[in-house]
Amino acid sequence: MSGRYDVVVVGSRVAGASTALLLARGGARVALVERAAHGTDTVSTHALMRAGVHQLHRWGLLDEIVATGVPAIRRTTFHYSDGEPVEVAIRSSAGVAALYAPRRHVLDRMLVDAAGAAGVDVRHEAVVTALLRDNTGRVAGVRAADRAGRAFDVPAMITVGADGIRSTVADGAGSAVVRRGRSCSAMLYRYYTHLPATGYEWAYGHRAAAGFIPTNEGLTGVFVGTTPCRLRALRRDGTERAFATLLAAAAPRLAERIASAAPDSRVHGWAGVTGFMRRSWGPGWALVGDAGYFKDPITTHGMTDALRDAELLADAILEALAGVVPEAVALARYQAIRDQLSSELFDVTERVASYAWGLDEVRSLLRQVSSAMNAEVRHVQSLPSPRTSRRHVVGHSVRC
Repeated sequence: MSGRYDVVVVGSRVAGASTALLLARGGARVALVERAAHGTDTVSTHALMRAGVHQLHRWGLLDEIVATGVPAIRRTTFHYSDGEPVEVAIRSSAGVAALYAPRRHVLDRMLVDAAGAAGVDVRHEAVVTALLRDNTGRVAGVRAADRAGRAFDVPAMITVGADGIRSTVADGAGSAVVRRGRSCSAMLYRYYTHLPATGYEWAYGHRAAAGFIPTNEGLTGVFVGTTPCRLRALRRDGTERAFATLLAAAAPRLAERIASAAPDSRVHGWAGVTGFMRRSWGPGWALVGDAGYFKDPITTHGMTDALRDAELLADAILEALAGVVPEAVALARYQAIRDQLSSELFDVTERVASYAWGLDEVRSLLRQVSSAMNAEVRHVQSLPSPRTSRRHVVGHSVRC
């Protein structure tokens, strides 16, 4: 990495790689710094919703995802421990005929490779240790270290933190949490072979939820969730026992299906983190993905949010770099749109993640989840094509 960049993006998972890709396609000179090795996996529910699949279609990347062999999801089934399952067909709309749940090592690698092909200067296995600042206090890039501990600077006009819930960029920039949730799920995840699923399958029972998610290589990802307190108590008798107990509570029929399947991984745990919204911009910096906005994974919407917000932020930065609008105006508008699109789903996710509902109530909450997703889809579908309408950076003039 050499010279001064228009933008340095810290973190190359879904949000970071997508932001870097769109910025580079828009004519910006972009660096991407990631602490993990290229193509590594991460724990995730990894189920894309319609808005996320539509984004990949608009960016010209969906065919590549389909080519990895990830199964098409054409229906969603809701299981309730007190009654019969409810099936909902996935209707074809705006170029999206099905949903998909690619493994993270598949999706993340594809996005970062696409960013590299678009001209992004990518550096893996490098840890950001501090933010650079100019003599006015404005963030002016990052200082990082490679695996050998050698320090190097990446100066940039704008620094984007896409480095997760414990964001180094957010911490260094002094980003304040402007909204904090109260509920959170503790979860256990595992992959299985020979576990048939009809599509996405979500299950709800007494103080428990579960999901079946078909993915690459003939695997089905299975998660169970409950309150952190309850999961800690259940794990005293062993993680396997806790997993089985929660699955049986959420969906007895799904638990029976597990009996004939073969585990393909160990059980991974998630202790739970309460949702939050951070102030996501300031002089020379912005946040995207979980660094700026995180909600509980029980509604399996994190990757879809990341893809949406990557485009919202890339649009704002390209306008600022081209001098179309002042940087502060563009970035403030990015956060305002993000928050407007996120608030309803954040609220209802909080209620689902409380596990304090009865089954009639959770049915109502899930209808609210669907309504919030529909509003997001309408917004994403209204965006201009990123391949034909991007403003190219001219003169690299940022008006603060």
